[in-house]
Amino acid sequence: MHALESGLRQGLAGLDLVLDDAQIKRLLGYLDLIQKWTKVYNLTAVRDPAEMLTHHLLDSLAAIAPLRRQLECVASPARLLDVGSGAGLPGIVIAICCPDVAVHCVDTVGKKAAFIQQVAATLKLPNLKGVHARVESLTDKYHVVSSRAFASLVDFTNWSVGALAEQGVWMAMKGKHPGDEIAALPVGVEVFHVEQLKVPGLDAERCIVWMRTSV
Repeated sequence: MHALESGLRQGLAGLDLVLDDAQIKRLLGYLDLIQKWTKVYNLTAVRDPAEMLTHHLLDSLAAIAPLRRQLECVASPARLLDVGSGAGLPGIVIAICCPDVAVHCVDTVGKKAAFIQQVAATLKLPNLKGVHARVESLTDKYHVVSSRAFASLVDFTNWSVGALAEQGVWMAMKGKHPGDEIAALPVGVEVFHVEQLKVPGLDAERCIVWMRTSV
């Protein structure tokens, strides 16, 4: 077994996350595409494949079980918008792991949106779409609006509130507990859960800040 596949399977076991062989193959194919495109387009500062596995794939995979729990009360088909998606993290990982969720990854950089479209075509992910736009300009509504290391919680919620469906939630992936950012949120945004994540092989704090609009 390839070292990366072995590391991925160990990580999935550590996260208690069950994926089929086709999904694992797609995740590894995605890692391969990031490596190829980064040589030309500088998609990510992380270049080492083993580091990409922990810092990108497993870091994003840690959010899958919490996301699935949030989506249990959403009528299918669920729609998710990943804001400032960059190389497609966590959006592409979510699209691979949750084939019943329509995932749109929005980025203001055209080449990054093009990369996501390329991944969707190459890995045959009909539920994945790259969108080249500013999030403020979107008119579609989404059950979940996600971001990973994108902006402050104030900016993230402020820019994307127009894309949030009624009863929708924000999923902000962060490092350390962002107490100052939470304190700065406006009256209309409510944090209803801060979920600590443990990423296999990554000795760093990670959490998800779950938010919704409050009337």
